[in-house]
Amino acid sequence: MPKIMEAAGKLNWTFFCPGCQHHHGISTIPPGPVWIFNGDVNSPTFSPSLMVKRGPKCDPVTHLAPKGAPGQVCHSFIRGGKIQFLNDCTHELAGQTVDMVDED
Repeated sequence: MPKIMEAAGKLNWTFFCPGCQHHHGISTIPPGPVWIFNGDVNSPTFSPSLMVKRGPKCDPVTHLAPKGAPGQVCHSFIRGGKIQFLNDCTHELAGQTVDMVDED
């Protein structure tokens, strides 16, 4: 389930994304963009969708991205404790819905 994190006076929620194999953050308090949170840490819903963009995937040996490689995109809805990955994701979970991972 998501974890709460406070940094620089801004409240954020973080969760592990199994598609990206990274944590993503969601802010629920201004300044800046904010998401609406249903308040249920066991079955969270955040609105609107979350889009995370990263640079191109790097080669594990050289740590360099191939020239002209596209960036990575993770676009999802979090509803009822599930991550609904949209079709524009560039990872293998695009178009699938999975349970959020419990990080406790």
